[in-house]
Amino acid sequence: MKNDKKPRRYKIINISLIALIVITWIVVYGITGLPGAYAWFALKLVFPFLGLAGILLNLTLLIILFFNKKKINNTLIGLLVCTILTLHLVLTMNIAQLPYPSRIQQVQPSVTVNWPLAEQTVVGWGGDSIHSNLPHAIWPSERWAYDLVMEPYNTGSTNLEDYGIWSKEVLSPTSGTIIAAYDNEPDIVPGTEDIHSMEGNHVYLQLEETGTYLLLNHLKQDSVTVKVGDHVNTGDVLGRVGNSGSTSEPHLHIHHQRQNPIKALHPILAEGLPLYFKSTDTDPMPVKGTVVNITAPPD
Repeated sequence: MKNDKKPRRYKIINISLIALIVITWIVVYGITGLPGAYAWFALKLVFPFLGLAGILLNLTLLIILFFNKKKINNTLIGLLVCTILTLHLVLTMNIAQLPYPSRIQQVQPSVTVNWPLAEQTVVGWGGDSIHSNLPHAIWPSERWAYDLVMEPYNTGSTNLEDYGIWSKEVLSPTSGTIIAAYDNEPDIVPGTEDIHSMEGNHVYLQLEETGTYLLLNHLKQDSVTVKVGDHVNTGDVLGRVGNSGSTSEPHLHIHHQRQNPIKALHPILAEGLPLYFKSTDTDPMPVKGTVVNITAPPD
């Protein structure tokens, strides 16, 4: 009886892992909101490493079973299942550049706000597609995020002053309440990896219109002009553009999400929401490379 229980146990484990893979993919494509975000997190950041551990375990078992002249069928199946888990590394490493599967037409609420800068701006990354928004579209919370720069940019210089957007005022895109305001983090040298956090100095705003949240990251040290609890109106100065956090050069990151970012377990475990802009000379959702000019003052 003991010899029968082990193969049965291995079979149950293998079937359970296969079911877990299938269900997780179904949740990602079939359920919006936090369940989909958590499932995507598992696919990209849990499954590959679980699979690698399983491969090592099954290879060890294969060697033991081989020298003991015992059946290896279930162990081979386990090795195959763990290999399938590990193949999710193509998502983790962006070898397979797959956007988080959230359809813009089906996600609500979207918001349309004013442009957060007063001067001509270039969209470094933005839009709905993986081509125009690669660093963001692969994550649930940043599905429709933007990185904004100004000429000159992408210069390769290590001097912050050589970048056009450095120290430009960041304006509140809409009215709302400040839920987070932080500017103690030093700005890093462009092109380095001396980061202290992912978001760097930041201001987070809860919108009056929808109760959802705007996140503005990578601000300049000691530049934030608001504090938690402040009510701001469209066009109010929030701070200045810096180079703090996970950033290769000075730029402003902005995105819209449903969940309160200061209560989330992890920054990517949130549901990103569409973000559109008005009073500019471009499409409401400008894409990478778009030059944006303001056509009307804040309303």
